[in-house]
Order: sequence, then structure tokens, then C-alpha cells
Amino acid sequence: MDNIQDKDDLLDEYDNFQDDEDYDIEEENFQRIEEELRENGYIKMDFSLETPEERTKKVEEIIAHTPPEKLTPGYLEKLSTYIILAAVKQDAKKGKKHYIYTDNTMVTVNKRETSFEGLASKFENGEDGIYNLIANDKNIIFTPKVSITEEDLETIPGLRDLYDAIKKLEEECKNARGKRAFLLHKQLKEMRKDQYVYKNAYKKPIRFLNITKSISKLDLSEKVGLDENDEVYSTGIINLYNPKHISLLLCNYSKIKEDCWDKFNSDTKWLMEDLDTLVDAALKENFPLYYDLVIYKIDGKSNLEIQTLLNDTYGIKHSVEYLSSLWRNKIPKLIADKACNDWLVWHFTQEEKGQWKRCSRCGQIKLAHNRFFSKNKTSKDHFYSICKDCRNKKK
Repeated sequence: MDNIQDKDDLLDEYDNFQDDEDYDIEEENFQRIEEELRENGYIKMDFSLETPEERTKKVEEIIAHTPPEKLTPGYLEKLSTYIILAAVKQDAKKGKKHYIYTDNTMVTVNKRETSFEGLASKFENGEDGIYNLIANDKNIIFTPKVSITEEDLETIPGLRDLYDAIKKLEEECKNARGKRAFLLHKQLKEMRKDQYVYKNAYKKPIRFLNITKSISKLDLSEKVGLDENDEVYSTGIINLYNPKHISLLLCNYSKIKEDCWDKFNSDTKWLMEDLDTLVDAALKENFPLYYDLVIYKIDGKSNLEIQTLLNDTYGIKHSVEYLSSLWRNKIPKLIADKACNDWLVWHFTQEEKGQWKRCSRCGQIKLAHNRFFSKNKTSKDHFYSICKDCRNKKK
């Protein structure tokens, strides 16, 4: 019997069930594998030792009395797992849960994290961060994230029966122990894999070989109007009245500008020109710190670098989390609000006669609208006499 070959087979067998969350089952099966290893000349691990410290001393003793040729990387890994299992069980008793990532597990984890959805979740600007990342390398293959849906169960022959069998086996695994538990868990994993084999046979996933993204060719025509709450709305797929759209444009500012700078017939070019005008009008005078933050972000500086630069200029040190919130939420909202206000003034000046009133504090004449004056049911025109800007300054 080839000791090394048999040992590696046993170690691989252990890897196959190490994903399970039942630590007692892992320990029992690991003991079984260790017994077989010991029969082939390996020193016995003492499973009566329960603390990581005790097992660490035992491992040191084993290594000291084991010939060097038997201290293979695989065997040393199992010695470390012997210690880790004690720590995992110790923490499990305290209500903490750990996951042991073996080589087999990491193959699945790494594959999942290279799905389009997995990568998008890692970026501050979502999927747009991926397009920025691959701007200079289009030859990237994304593995699509595949899941079993109710539609799959209804339309793919045999999949429903397999799904029901998996659920039944999961219930059996809850009460199984020892060798039976190990075999049931192994069978369960194979059946779960079979689900995706079935689906792949009937609905082969689409794999993206080249991902390109350009909005320079999009038709951005829109119809702008007022909804039932007298708020501005647009039918355009991308518009400057929506804070989320503003955020998208800012996060991809440099790439979009480069893509459309010489395309004078492109709607996107003039959309970006309007965005520049709005950013200046909304931020440059009233919110200079925000304006600088936008410039630094577009220049590609990190939040830590921006934190230092703003502190040097304004003597204010915001947290990087707050800077990210400003960039993704508050600044886009301020810009979108400015766009809405400008459209309202234009609409009630050029297209329709609007109601106007003078602020009793600053003396400016503004549109009698909820965007400029807060509502007040007790007043004659249902608005306060002081405009929102003055009320906010007072606060």
C-alpha cells in the first residue's frame, strides 16, 4: 500500500465535507481519517484534547517525532486543521460561527467572486466601477451568477423531482451522526451540483467575452413635466433631475467625457455640458468644499487623499465614510435640486404663468412653489412668508 498516495486520497476526502457547519460531524470524520493515517505510520492525534493550546503542544510533539519525508504540505495542513477545529468548537459553544475555507471551497468562492454581480458589489459606484476597471482591457470573461428559480423548476424536466429530493435529504442530515452523516452530506453536495448540470443542459448561461459600455450613441430625448405633486419628472432614460442619474454621471465623468468630447451630434455631449453648468451653479459659490470634493473625485483621488486636502484647505476633517456619503448622496441631490428649480422657473416664466411672491426676509421674488417656500395651510397662499433659503440659514 502506497502510504503517501493513500494519505492524499484521505485528505482529499476530508476536504470534501469541510464546508459543513456541523462541527461535531467534522470532528468525527476527521478522527476516522486520522485513524487510517495512523495505521500507515503517522503519529496519533489526541482528540481528547479540547483547547487549541493543548492541541498546539500536541502538534509540536508530533512534528518533533515525525520523519521529515512524512511532513508533507498536505499533512501539515491537516495538523493545522486539527488545531483549528478545537478553536471552532470552542467559539461555537459561545455562539460564534466560523467557516473553514479549504482549497476546494476557495475554488467555488473565487469563481463566485468573479461573477459580474460579485464584482459589482465590491465597488463604491457599483457595476460602473467594473467598466472603469476594464476600460483598457476588454478581454475579460465573466462567469454569470446562476441560481435555480421557480421558473426553472417548472420548465426543466426532472429538476422539480431533484429539488424535492434535496429538501428531503436536508431534513435527514439534521438528525444523522457519524459515518451516516458524512455519507449523507457527501450525497447532498453531489445532488446540489446536479441541479446546475440539469439547468446548464437546458438553459446554457451566456458568458460575456467582451464588455463595452458607451452612452454616446444613446437617444436621450425626454419629455419634462410636473407630476401630481407639482414635482419635476422626466421620461428620459438618463436625466439631470434624478440624483441617481447624477451620481452615475459623476462616477463615470472622465470616461464619458472622453467618449463623447468630439461627438457634436451626440445627446450625451450636451448632457455633460449641462451637468458642468449645473455643478458650477449648485456648488461652486454656496458649497465650495463640495465643489472641491467633486473635482478631486473626478481627478481619481482616494477618499484618504481628499480628506487630507480638504483638511488643509478648510480646516475640517471629515471621515472617509462621510466623504463617500457626500459624493454618492448629498452632492447628487443638490445638483438635481438645482436642475429642478431652474426648470420650474423657466416653465412658469416661458410656458405657463406662475404665482410669485417676495420673501419677507431677503426681499427676493421667488416662485410660490414648495421648492422655494415651505407650505403653511393657515396663510392665504398656503406658503410661509419667509423662503426656504432664509429659514435654513436661520436654523
